[in-house]
Amino acid sequence: MGNMAKHNTHSSRGPSQRQLRVGELIRRTLSDILIRGDIHDPDLNRLSITVGEVTCSPDLKVATAYVLPLGGEHREEALASLRRNRHEIRRTVGKALTLKYIPDIRYEIDETFDLMDKARVMFDDEDVRRDVAGDHPDAAK
Repeated sequence: MGNMAKHNTHSSRGPSQRQLRVGELIRRTLSDILIRGDIHDPDLNRLSITVGEVTCSPDLKVATAYVLPLGGEHREEALASLRRNRHEIRRTVGKALTLKYIPDIRYEIDETFDLMDKARVMFDDEDVRRDVAGDHPDAAK
């Protein structure tokens, strides 16, 4: 069975185990670096940035880090700080990981947190709660 897995790495079934593993390694390392404030940029270190997920291209040359500053504010500032420091961040990630090649890390805002918040706000909305509960507004009159 061991051989079969090799043939599937380039199928359209989504990311390979290696892509997932490298992405997760980078996510954890990047999180640690940001938490510890290893990058010497006060603007970056003032923002508390969460790394939600890191995805890798099939050739592992590019990693996309999905990030969100605490409270979802200062997004543009967070992206600008990460992008400005991308060479130092990549070097620092590289030192921590024993990969032959460290992917070029790109940064995007993690929209999944947003969607969760929007859903929460929606469910807090009185009308939606009534609809979900199955009560009809007419019944209240």
